[in-house]
Amino acid sequence: MAKVVKVIELMSQSPKSWEDAAQGAVEEATKTLRNVRSIYVKEFTAEVDEGKITNYRINAKVTFDLERG
Repeated sequence: MAKVVKVIELMSQSPKSWEDAAQGAVEEATKTLRNVRSIYVKEFTAEVDEGKITNYRINAKVTFDLERG
């Protein structure tokens, strides 16, 4: 049988880096989802204040396996 996965879209931000924002998205997703398999970062943005980046933001798709009942 073909494998079927579910994809959800998440937004995350971090004052440190885009990588930290991605890790935060994965950590939050795994609190309520099992079998998280991948993250695909679609978009990188940043919040700027007085010429400095204050928040790194990502828009990402997180993939996880569907469980069979």
